Amino acid sequence: MMNQTYEECVKACQECLEACNVCFDNCLKEEDVKKMAECIRLDRECADVCTLAINAMQYGSPNVKSILQLLVEVCGACGNECKKHDHTHCQKCADACFKCVEECKKLI
Repeated sequence: MMNQTYEECVKACQECLEACNVCFDNCLKEEDVKKMAECIRLDRECADVCTLAINAMQYGSPNVKSILQLLVEVCGACGNECKKHDHTHCQKCADACFKCVEECKKLI
């Protein structure tokens, strides 16, 4: 059973993961995909690190804090990039990233 301490953070990571996947998919459909390249790259990276963090918290990894620290950096970068774009999916992704950063910092 997962540690209660991680519950809110796991939820925030799952929401961030979903938002990144939606943003990634929608960015690929934008008219000027080249302008979205960095956003797409960071969406993928952030989703991957969210998955790693969720698994680490669920399995009680001794490396949780290090992984969450990495996620804070990656999520922050993704959120900052998404914030630059006016698309709704980018704005929602930025919000999810920043919420994830807040929850991770509570555990570090």
